[in-house]
Amino acid sequence: MRKVAKPSITTLAISALLLLSGCGAGPDAQTRLSSQLTDGIEANIGDLRLVNVLLVAQPDGSAVLVGTVVNNGKTSDRISAIIANSVEATLTPFAPALNIGGKAVFSGDSANAIAVFPEINAKIGDRIPVEFTFSGSGKLKVDLLVREKSAEFASVNGAPLTN
Repeated sequence: MRKVAKPSITTLAISALLLLSGCGAGPDAQTRLSSQLTDGIEANIGDLRLVNVLLVAQPDGSAVLVGTVVNNGKTSDRISAIIANSVEATLTPFAPALNIGGKAVFSGDSANAIAVFPEINAKIGDRIPVEFTFSGSGKLKVDLLVREKSAEFASVNGAPLTN
């Protein structure tokens, strides 16, 4: 007759820890269900980083860019153009500068740039293809979510910058 080995206390403790920590909870484990914290996208091209970038639809059929472009590099760059659904944005200032360690902030209290897409007629909830062109870093294509002009985006508009 063969003797069957009994599990040791250590084996039982490790098994219990795995079950209690959720590692064995399968495809619906809470740790597997991560989500994007904002509606805006994040993307990189070279030393440039786009952070929380999205579009806000306006009542007149235009859309306004919201988000930040950060230059983490050792050379300055410039935003040459932004095109959404074949509509080129009106940029203020024209070709916003991205100095070393600097950033272009679109919308909000600390905004230093504005990008308005006239007559784009974007539908709320759609994802729109947008192409950013930088003078030094090249082109970056992303899909941006179109948000409604309400809640935290209620004050977003294409009004001129105030100094």
